[in-house]
Amino acid sequence: MSNSVEKTFSKWRIYIALAIGLSISIGIIIYSFTRTEYHRTETGKGTHSWVDTNHNKKVDAANPEEFIVKNQGDYAQKTALEVLSEINWSTSVFFWLLLACIGMLGRDFGYMLRLRILTKNQLTWRQSFKVIMLWEFASTLAPGVMGGTAVAMFILNKEKISMGKSTAIVIMTAFMDNLFYVILVPLLTLFVPVASLFPESGNDTVRVIFWTGFGFFTLLSFVLFSSIVVSPKLVGKLLTFFTKIPFLKKFNENAKRTGQDVETTAHEMRKEHFSFWLKAYGATLISWCSRFLVINCLLQAFLNLGIMQQVHIFMKQFVLWMFLRVSPTPGGSGVAEWAFSTLMHDFSASFILVSTLAVLWRIISYYPYILIGSIILPKWLGKSKNRN
Repeated sequence: MSNSVEKTFSKWRIYIALAIGLSISIGIIIYSFTRTEYHRTETGKGTHSWVDTNHNKKVDAANPEEFIVKNQGDYAQKTALEVLSEINWSTSVFFWLLLACIGMLGRDFGYMLRLRILTKNQLTWRQSFKVIMLWEFASTLAPGVMGGTAVAMFILNKEKISMGKSTAIVIMTAFMDNLFYVILVPLLTLFVPVASLFPESGNDTVRVIFWTGFGFFTLLSFVLFSSIVVSPKLVGKLLTFFTKIPFLKKFNENAKRTGQDVETTAHEMRKEHFSFWLKAYGATLISWCSRFLVINCLLQAFLNLGIMQQVHIFMKQFVLWMFLRVSPTPGGSGVAEWAFSTLMHDFSASFILVSTLAVLWRIISYYPYILIGSIILPKWLGKSKNRN
């Protein structure tokens, strides 16, 4: 188990995750900076005129086929540097960028608070911070489809929480995270048309992926809930079943002990008052809402958006999150930037600006965990070895 943690945090995994993430970000920036766009100018001072070639009544600033050369036209071609140089770096921009950073702090605070609630304050705030940072660090190194959940129970175990209890806590956190998704999506669609959540291009494909994923996570929520609340013996049975595989037989005894520990912890959790679960789920809401509001604040910093547009942005992030969950790359690198640019392009005519904001979003929400995790990890591993 100790080896599992160290393998996950091995140097080559860190270097690969950094290489992939940085190369994709640099690639997107280069791609954006080598493009040109057409922007509306004062009447008669442009070099091109717009023609609605696809008859969608919408100006596609990045599509040269929609613009024809015309003296005294209404549109002019601009480079990426020209577009970005026109950004007014006012105090309002820095204010919303600050709120975006605070949103990331809110996300981590919610996770730490939930962890303390579920462990009944067995972990200090300092320990909770280390666990969450290492948990997120593992997520940046693992494919999005796997996440850092698989190694989280071992991280908790290193903090002197039994493996069974660690497993039960990780299962409950996964359940609450999925429950946020399962509850909020139907609720918010009462205020926002479902069709508006998906991009015009490739709408059907994105729609199928989204609703298939939603159905899967709804089913997963039921399975996770059942494994702790309805039938705690289920986890133990699954563990012992898998350890019947020849190369896993050596873990059979550990699997049985873990299963028994999970069952004991589950029975203790079932006795908790409703307020206990309400607090834990409240912390989950704080974390996820803060995570989503990072993008809301980031877009508001550079675009003048109304309340309903902000609601749309919040809702679109459920689709964005789905793509991150099925991503085969470390931390969703590449998929995250593509999905952001595709989904948020509706709020700005400038593809260059949206692509740049996608990279800025990743700088705020992804790379800090690699940096912080790399600082915490060596000392944490040293201490955990001494405990053993």
